[in-house]
Amino acid sequence: MARRDLRGQVAVVTGAARGVGELLARRLAARGARLALVGLEPDELRKVAESLPTDSAHWHADVTDHAAMSRAAREVRERFGAVDIVVANAGVAAGGPFTDSDETAWRRVVEVNLLGSATTARAFLPALIESRGYLLQIASLAAITPAPMMTAYCTSKSGVEAFAHSLRAEVGYQGVRVGVGYLSWTDTDMVRGADQDEVLRDLRARLPWPSNKTYPLGPAVDRIVAGIERRSFHVYGQWWLRGMQSVRGCLPGIIGRVGQREMRHFAPRLAASGGPRGLVGAGGAADERERTEG
Repeated sequence: MARRDLRGQVAVVTGAARGVGELLARRLAARGARLALVGLEPDELRKVAESLPTDSAHWHADVTDHAAMSRAAREVRERFGAVDIVVANAGVAAGGPFTDSDETAWRRVVEVNLLGSATTARAFLPALIESRGYLLQIASLAAITPAPMMTAYCTSKSGVEAFAHSLRAEVGYQGVRVGVGYLSWTDTDMVRGADQDEVLRDLRARLPWPSNKTYPLGPAVDRIVAGIERRSFHVYGQWWLRGMQSVRGCLPGIIGRVGQREMRHFAPRLAASGGPRGLVGAGGAADERERTEG
């Protein structure tokens, strides 16, 4: 599909205070899009919005809060007059064995990544139907590869992938295109936060190439922008992820066998590493503060 001119288009990005969301907002604004930034950390969102070269504004809202997201969607339409693009990017992560996981953190990953994405779509779809716009759901390599120590994250990202595919079939006849974005390990504070856990870091280092690398943020976001310009059904942040689609049917069996061996290898260190792990990275910390102070 030919690339569309983004000048004057209104793009909503959730989770825009940092990482993928922040840089994506900057790249879209550089192409002339007007930005509506949605998420937690209002001070950070304001800094990003004020630094963009195009008409931009921010909304403080938890993507799992239906009332807050509906209000944000209404105010975005009032502020900009339309919504052309929505990127459901907000997400959190937690790692570690399921049996030792913190139940609240595990549940929150699924709530934010999966239910929050559905809440985002529910809030903004009326505007996208009106504009015959584009919804991009950010998923992950975790939607394709069911990895141990990542049960909540893999569950949530597999879920949003299925949600986006189902939604595409529902709203396509109304002119709305729905895409799924896939990212491998990308240099964000979420990944850096996970790497602070020595066991998780060493386990990831034993993954086969190229899935064991951390990739720079800039090229991944540039690929996402190109996908938005084309309103693509599938967007791949790293070149090799497209090839994973052709072999994904074999992966659960392979990972199940290899994963058992790796978990046996790391079991003593896991047992000695302490109790349940919470959300990782600055975004995870912001989410926990929001729930505690709210």
